[in-house]
Amino acid sequence: MQYSLAKRVTRIQPSVTLAITARANQIRAEGGDILNLAAGEPDFDTPEHIKEAAIAAMRAGQTKYTAVAGTASLKDAVIEKFRRDNGLEYTSSEVMISTGAKQVLYNLCQALLNEGDEVLIPAPYWVSYPDIVLLAGGEPVTIQSRAENRCKITAEDLESKITPRTKLLVINSPSNPTGIAYTREELSALGEVLEKHPQVFVISDDIYEHILFRGQVFSNILNTTPSLKDRTLVLNGVSKAYSMTGWRIGYAAGPEALIKSMTKIQSQSTSNPSSISQAATEAALTGDQGFVTDMCDEFEKRHDFIVGALNEIDGIHCSQGDGTFYCFPSIEGLIEKTENVSDDVSFVEHLLNQAGVATVPGTAFGSPEYIRISFATSMEVLKGAVARFKTL
Repeated sequence: MQYSLAKRVTRIQPSVTLAITARANQIRAEGGDILNLAAGEPDFDTPEHIKEAAIAAMRAGQTKYTAVAGTASLKDAVIEKFRRDNGLEYTSSEVMISTGAKQVLYNLCQALLNEGDEVLIPAPYWVSYPDIVLLAGGEPVTIQSRAENRCKITAEDLESKITPRTKLLVINSPSNPTGIAYTREELSALGEVLEKHPQVFVISDDIYEHILFRGQVFSNILNTTPSLKDRTLVLNGVSKAYSMTGWRIGYAAGPEALIKSMTKIQSQSTSNPSSISQAATEAALTGDQGFVTDMCDEFEKRHDFIVGALNEIDGIHCSQGDGTFYCFPSIEGLIEKTENVSDDVSFVEHLLNQAGVATVPGTAFGSPEYIRISFATSMEVLKGAVARFKTL
């Protein structure tokens, strides 16, 4: 049978991080010895009180459809979370729950973008940002950061990329893949630029908000520039902070008209998120937060080990991060001295095949000659991976 696929499919690529994790798992299933530093999910179990809330919800018969934008009680919990953690005030009509933070971004782009609208994406960026923009008919425009600015864009960088077609700016802090966060002063400077361009909407991707090191206090752009509230969507979720990747719950707050439009999109795609996962998320947001602190402390120890160990290897330079469970070392020196390796993509392939270590090439994040390493794994695995790096 002869048929042609939609053109939109040819514009995008599969998620590189998921593809590499699947490849590593396949090699392991075939008997290979693989240390996986590619997976972007915490290795901790979901806390017991959250799982118990899901079980209680099932036993109480909470297994039916909910409102498309989420249950009233979970939306109330999200409203209180924004008030408690971020000093932001929202009403129920300004909040929605989705099947993961990725769907929030998808809903936003579908609701906001017209064909040819430009979306500014600072690089390094999370791999899905450009492709989700392309699926909505938008044009991703990369703002390349510089190593001397710790892989963050400046106000001048932002100003230079804004055109009459610019519709949206993506801010992700702390960042996947770099683990680096913007300071209040840096966010304020970006906010001053945005105040001059009222056509530019902002999405603040705060998914790693709670994973910050050395006692740093989280801020997003609304904390520094509250005048942007009527054109900012704040995105978050429970996957990272509560180790709930498989529960698939993200949430967002923003202008009522936009949330209504995003809910309409969701009503014709996935409809409501899982009722059981929503009950678990409510317990996560309203319950004991000690798990988050303990997990963050462990990630900080792993961060300090892996960054220090990588910087002892000739050909690697790795900057200190501010949070998340990623680091983003430059491997330019290793590429130059490794036989039959010409770039970060071939280096990642070489590392997987020759040393049994899975990482993600920086090209996938818009920054060639880097690799992303996830330290959301045990210290034993990290030490083993470092030893294998030294054999190259």
